[in-house]
Amino acid sequence: MTFTKLCLSVFLLIILAACAQQAHTDHEWKSLFNGQNLDGWTVKIHHHEVGDNFADTFRVENGLLRVSYDQYDTFDKQFGHLYFNKPYANFHLKLDYRFYGEFMHDAPHYALRNSGVMYYSQAPKTILKEQDWPISVEMQFLAGLDDGKARPTGNMCSPGTEIDYQGVKYHEHCLRSSSPTLGVDEWVSAELIVKNGKVTQIINGQTVLQYDDPEMGGKFVKGYDPAVWTPGKKLTSGYIALQSEGHPIEFKNIEIKAL
Repeated sequence: MTFTKLCLSVFLLIILAACAQQAHTDHEWKSLFNGQNLDGWTVKIHHHEVGDNFADTFRVENGLLRVSYDQYDTFDKQFGHLYFNKPYANFHLKLDYRFYGEFMHDAPHYALRNSGVMYYSQAPKTILKEQDWPISVEMQFLAGLDDGKARPTGNMCSPGTEIDYQGVKYHEHCLRSSSPTLGVDEWVSAELIVKNGKVTQIINGQTVLQYDDPEMGGKFVKGYDPAVWTPGKKLTSGYIALQSEGHPIEFKNIEIKAL
């Protein structure tokens, strides 16, 4: 082997090793929240421009990512979302959440002890100022109410989207999971696995819902740019966002692994 060929061979081995190391790193668990600030995230709140964290809605306190309304006078349908700045296609997301504090008195009744994580969302920069919800799929988080009725968490909701459930197109806005009703002030572990059109939602280590093939469609989004909504278009990647819907909630241990 000539010296030139030897050098090329060594160079190629170095490149292959670097690529293998990068692939390995990309498929390890990565923390999305540094516990100190909102670096790497973008806020979009209804009635406000992208990047305007109105009334310090999303904040970091005591190492927790919190949604708080102590600087609000009225809620005024100011539904908000905090987007991680990198889109994902196939992934395993896990986090812990807990509802706390007092519900905003003028928020919609359904938002009591209600929040969630959105995935396959449109980019925050494409969301108009007066658009109420992002076109996305939601893993919905709920806590039980004082009426004692069953209220599972880890449900699916579909603003501007639709899914297949048990082989049939599911046209309703939300789909209940099989989880038990969990209490307010209780820390809950949630996991979301999305791979090649298959979606699995897990609460406290138990699979509570599975469905397939998210796509644009349905309704329940107002004020969007028609250029970004194509009914029937399969969703294969997008942004992940934590929701502000009227009840204080806090998050921790937010991690993701590319699949």
